[in-house]
Amino acid sequence: MDQKIELIIKNPLGLHARPAASIARIAQSAKGGIWICREKTEVDASSIIDILTLACEQGSRITIYAEDPHDRPLLDSIAQLVEGGFGE
Repeated sequence: MDQKIELIIKNPLGLHARPAASIARIAQSAKGGIWICREKTEVDASSIIDILTLACEQGSRITIYAEDPHDRPLLDSIAQLVEGGFGE
């Protein structure tokens, strides 16, 4: 099973503090690391500050991936948040 998911930030406010906190909360329960990549920058998804450094506005393309295959459900949860526009 592929451990990478490509996503587009849909919500008008982009990936700001509240959505970053939601992602970090999920990623913190991972067995291995979960990472978010935008262009050539890769950050730890369990860190709100790291996520914010990506400066993802609406329309930004990101890739999320997990080091441990057992963390696939967490990737799916993060993908649902992003695809749902973080409920905004």
